[in-house]
Amino acid sequence: MFSRIKSRTLSLLLCGAAIVAAFATTGCQMSIGGQTLPSAYYLQDDLQYFPKGPEFKLTREAAALKAAAARDSVNR
Repeated sequence: MFSRIKSRTLSLLLCGAAIVAAFATTGCQMSIGGQTLPSAYYLQDDLQYFPKGPEFKLTREAAALKAAAARDSVNR
């Protein structure tokens, strides 16, 4: 019986060590929703710079709606 418990403990320890080794060597980089999340090597990755864009992204649509509203008020 002692041998059986010792064998089970040893197998669980080996399995746990294999899982830890797999995670440590492969990293965990994944892509979710178009976003790349960090891997084990995120400190060595190149930085990406995205310049700041306009605060309000729908300026042309807003101008078109304003022009249409002006036309409708003149036509009434």
